[in-house]
Amino acid sequence: MAEDPSDDWAAAMAEQQQGSDDWGAALAEQASAEVKPAAFEKLSQSGAATIANDLEMILDIPVQLTVQLGKTKIAIRSLLQLAQGSVVELDGLAGEPMDVLVNGCLIAQGEVVVVNEKFGIRLTDIVTPSERLKKLNK
Repeated sequence: MAEDPSDDWAAAMAEQQQGSDDWGAALAEQASAEVKPAAFEKLSQSGAATIANDLEMILDIPVQLTVQLGKTKIAIRSLLQLAQGSVVELDGLAGEPMDVLVNGCLIAQGEVVVVNEKFGIRLTDIVTPSERLKKLNK
């Protein structure tokens, strides 16, 4: 014999009503509870040691370091015509500091140096963490 579907709906509605009554009682109980300020332990030197240990965990993670001499926009036609010895004009000026980026974020500026016939960069200005945060929030 098949059950009446309306009985299932009636039972579900009654169950839902019972649940909402329980919820209302729980809210009323919480509202009457005494509110106290949270108590936190003072940070100790061992807390600083924990932070140093956490920092040790990330020191070996590789990041992308980029030194940007300048940039330009070029049409695909011109790009396809480039060959060995071609010169591409950049928007950076000779002697102007170059940007040093880590994972695409500016962290410093510097100048090109040559050491033992290899190019390098001497950092002349390091962006402070607060300046980096300001740029991220823009």
